[in-house]
Amino acid sequence: MALELNISGVEAGYGAVRALQGVSLNVKQGETVALLGTNGNGKSTLMKCLTGLVRPTAGKITLTIDGVEHNLIGKGPQEIVNLGVAMVAEGRRLFPRLTVEENLYLGAYRPLARADLSKNLEFCYATFPILKQRSKQLAGSMSGGQQQMVAIARALMSAPKLLLVDEPSVGLSPLLVSQTIEKIGELNRKHGMTVLMAEQNFHQTIKIAHRGYVLVHGEIAFESSNVAELENNEMVKNLYLGA
Repeated sequence: MALELNISGVEAGYGAVRALQGVSLNVKQGETVALLGTNGNGKSTLMKCLTGLVRPTAGKITLTIDGVEHNLIGKGPQEIVNLGVAMVAEGRRLFPRLTVEENLYLGAYRPLARADLSKNLEFCYATFPILKQRSKQLAGSMSGGQQQMVAIARALMSAPKLLLVDEPSVGLSPLLVSQTIEKIGELNRKHGMTVLMAEQNFHQTIKIAHRGYVLVHGEIAFESSNVAELENNEMVKNLYLGA
């Protein structure tokens, strides 16, 4: 399967507030691409544009699958999910009064995923063994790190071609941040999953990313072709490394 996400000149906002200004980036099959930026710079807005939750006012977003180009602008979230795009939302957004397993089943929305529900569930439990042990526990009674596992596993239940992860480090201890981001990297290394991850934790993100973009005030301020370029860029050093 060949896959490529292309974002070109995207602008979006909320009323009179412009959150994104001419954003362009791309993600190719098998990559883990980082979208770096501090709070309020438009990362989550871009993720919402990709999933149909926010409609851009300008620009183009296409997802090419096996040579067929799909225009994502104007499609509803359910249509985009059916194309094989899944997002792990910032703040996890679980159903706290449902069990772990019930939350996971809700991730198997698209028809192709429903056909392989048992297989996908076993994949999630193999990826996060503790979730199998706690499959009957209410999601709201779990720790923050365990809830993040449920959120990622719920996205995996849709058998995504493209996994979008929005701020996985929010609300987690440094140790859990490291473990969570490492697990996302493992999905790419071991299973070839294509990942676009929005994150502000530079040090952890560069451990798993192949390359990245830096978003500042709604614009792409820097694009790297590899991690070394991110580490050695003066602007990145000033923003993230305290240079």
